Amino acid sequence: MRLLCPLSELAGVAARGFDPGPPDRAHGIVVVRGDGVFHGYLNRCPHLGLPLDWLPDRFLDSTGRYLQRANHGALFRIADGCCVAGPCAGGRLVPVRLVARDDGLWLDEPGAG
Repeated sequence: MRLLCPLSELAGVAARGFDPGPPDRAHGIVVVRGDGVFHGYLNRCPHLGLPLDWLPDRFLDSTGRYLQRANHGALFRIADGCCVAGPCAGGRLVPVRLVARDDGLWLDEPGAG
């Protein structure tokens, strides 16, 4: 597992991007809080494979209820990454497993360590 950040850094934060890691995460990951739970996804739209944000840490639509692809406006449910509107409707963001423990948010990387 890899530490993303202390949980205290996410207090009051709805969504945040993290730096790229291995090549399969070329655009990094986005961590978003929904219903008090952290969800993680590759920061890559299923439509063209481009990042969701157009400015750092700008991932949510104006209502704060959906992740939004800045370029074409596709909307994704926070809880499961399913696209509910836009050119990739019915597609999904690729989830990453997160673990909150020891006052930190960790990325669970299968096969690591």
